[in-house]
Amino acid sequence: MTYLLDTNILLIYIRDNATRQWVDQTYSPLGESHIPVISVVTVGEIRSIALRNNWGRKKQQQLEDLLNQLVVADINAEDVIERYAEIDAFSQGKLKGKLLGTSARNMGKNDLWIAATASVTNAWLLTTDADFDHLEEAFLRVERIALK
Repeated sequence: MTYLLDTNILLIYIRDNATRQWVDQTYSPLGESHIPVISVVTVGEIRSIALRNNWGRKKQQQLEDLLNQLVVADINAEDVIERYAEIDAFSQGKLKGKLLGTSARNMGKNDLWIAATASVTNAWLLTTDADFDHLEEAFLRVERIALK
């Protein structure tokens, strides 16, 4: 199985050992039988978080070690770009042939890229973010992890 890890899942792996253990036991996204993917957008987001929060050398090394275990998917691909446009139009209730079924959803541009990447790679999106919920079934499988 392919899992696309949202940025907040990487933060769990860096900051929250208890939740990390639960994610590993429940999904095993880094396990041998799975393919762990992140969008290149997530690399930018997580490195920005590290800089803004002045992470020390140890935490930055932990991040780089984690990133080295993941497949980084580029967004500079026609199918990802097209899916981005479709998901954005769908989220606004403007995509012909696919009804949103609720009021328009404003998604952050980075979340749109992450969702498009998950959709094109046919990956299950692991996230803590409810902003992807409306895309379930229409574009991708969303596994939302509730934080305690």
